[in-house]
Amino acid sequence: MDLKGIYTADANRYGDAEALYKRCGKSGVLLPKVSLGFWHNFGGVDPYERSRAITHYAFDHGITHFDLANNYGPPYGSAEETMGRLMKDDFLPYRDELFISTKAGYDMWEGPYGNWGSRKYLMASLDQSLKRMNLDYVDLFYSHRYDPNTPLEETLQAMVDIVKQGKALYLGISRWPLEALKFADKYLKERDCPLLIFQDRLNMLDRAPQENGTLDYCHENGIGFISFSPLAQGLLTDRYLNGIPADSRMAKEHFLKHNALTPELLEQLKQWNAEAGERGETLAEMALAWILQQKGVTSVLVGASSTAQLEKNMKCVHAKAF
Repeated sequence: MDLKGIYTADANRYGDAEALYKRCGKSGVLLPKVSLGFWHNFGGVDPYERSRAITHYAFDHGITHFDLANNYGPPYGSAEETMGRLMKDDFLPYRDELFISTKAGYDMWEGPYGNWGSRKYLMASLDQSLKRMNLDYVDLFYSHRYDPNTPLEETLQAMVDIVKQGKALYLGISRWPLEALKFADKYLKERDCPLLIFQDRLNMLDRAPQENGTLDYCHENGIGFISFSPLAQGLLTDRYLNGIPADSRMAKEHFLKHNALTPELLEQLKQWNAEAGERGETLAEMALAWILQQKGVTSVLVGASSTAQLEKNMKCVHAKAF
């Protein structure tokens, strides 16, 4: 794969804008319904030319939102370094067309200040992230997880100050409990830094944000919602319908374990796969479309190990209504 030379974005990249974009809560931001996540496939262990190919394809087809975190890789920080290299090689002329997010909250470096939600950690982490990505600011900065031991006021005030310093334009939180979400919403609104978006896992197998009231709260209070792991680490694809492939995530027993694929789940997946076929879709397309058609959902975060995979996933924006 040879992508050397100057990258010029496709002139028709916004040709499908009416189908592709959705307003994020009650904000001025339009996000692509399909956003590109850098959790996997963009680390230091991954081929850079493949990362270039995937991001070129994404942007050429209107995906403007690239989602990162400080410790995405492996190794930690290397996905952001890949983003920094991409900015230098390809995307600097298009910076104002991109919506780039990063996060801090999980372990990033040794010692007591490289984890959780302290002011020291969040501010130091974002400074490091900006250097790795060759950026002056990020469009969106998240608290990546709820910290039960640091006062919420400390975490949230650090985030407010990050916006005031011009290092982030918008704020988000990921997987906070509902009561903490309500507190954050009120705190940030009172300081003129309203919460843009809430990130959580929502898919056909995990409907917790609907069941616990989080999605309703976001919808009713003008907060966007973005789903990560929308395909349940690959379970909601045809990947495991006929066994466990040797090169699959489940075979590696890292994020997805063998025991997740119970006989009952396999039967459910086969039933959904048949329903998807009746709709003229793959199971993955149907699973993504299902999320996007849930009330209050703004976008789904998809990973991609190839441009072909991303192309297939993007078909969900044109899926039939349920």
